Amino acid sequence: MTAVLTKQTLTIRPLSDVMGAEVIGADLARPLDDATFRTIHHAFIDAGVLVLRDQRLTPEQHVAFSKRFGPLSIHIKDEFLYPGVPEILILSNRKHPDGRPMGFEDAGRYWHSDMSYVEEPPLGSLLHGVEIPPAGGDTLFCNMYLAYETLPAATKARIANLRARHSFVASFEGKTKASATRGTLTEEQKRKLTDAIHPVVRTHPETGRKALYVNPGFTFKMEGMAEAEGQVLLEELFAHATQERFQYRHRWKPFDLVFWDNRCAMHHATTYDTHYIRHMQRTTVKGDRPV
Repeated sequence: MTAVLTKQTLTIRPLSDVMGAEVIGADLARPLDDATFRTIHHAFIDAGVLVLRDQRLTPEQHVAFSKRFGPLSIHIKDEFLYPGVPEILILSNRKHPDGRPMGFEDAGRYWHSDMSYVEEPPLGSLLHGVEIPPAGGDTLFCNMYLAYETLPAATKARIANLRARHSFVASFEGKTKASATRGTLTEEQKRKLTDAIHPVVRTHPETGRKALYVNPGFTFKMEGMAEAEGQVLLEELFAHATQERFQYRHRWKPFDLVFWDNRCAMHHATTYDTHYIRHMQRTTVKGDRPV
């Protein structure tokens, strides 16, 4: 039976002066016609972070909408993938009956851009808030266009042609020492992971704007620079980019679907009272090589 495409009347409302917009009137459980999808797509590109409220989606509907933007990635931590729907990564403090974690419990508690450690990092990620604690667990986003544009001219000239190394293994193993909830990487998982080297300043393929492309989560080394000097520069860039003036704070409501552009935004999950359940499901749209 052919799905009936539906045209929906949407309103786009800015969420802050920095970045972010809310789409009002969308029902992603129904197949969207091309015009409605283009409205959502344009809003996403303009805002960098798009919030679609009260989306009562099955995992399959979540995946179907995500695929409108491109092919999806499968996360390396396969034990945290949704059963039967491997395009979905579970971020959760729920436990299996035997006590094993159902998903990443403390995922993203640091500034990062998703999967910057691969050769072709994601276009974006779509996170669905299935169960939300009554307080806490906000997600911070920072605008990396603004982070780049507000750098001193001398710094822009210094970093114009620099490249930096990104690593999941180095990041994960460092954070595992401080957290008992992240598990470990198997040797097979490690073999599948290689470091990636990307420009420190990337040009967004759809807007043509330049954005700073380093993050404290996965960027650990400047290429072609003495280690100490490179680390000082990275710390300066991290401190600049994560200033509050570049941030939008998302306060989650149940069944929010939040879609962020990894090419021009970093994000950071905040803590919450783990007596409450926080259960999220994420898809990730593949991207291209940063230039």
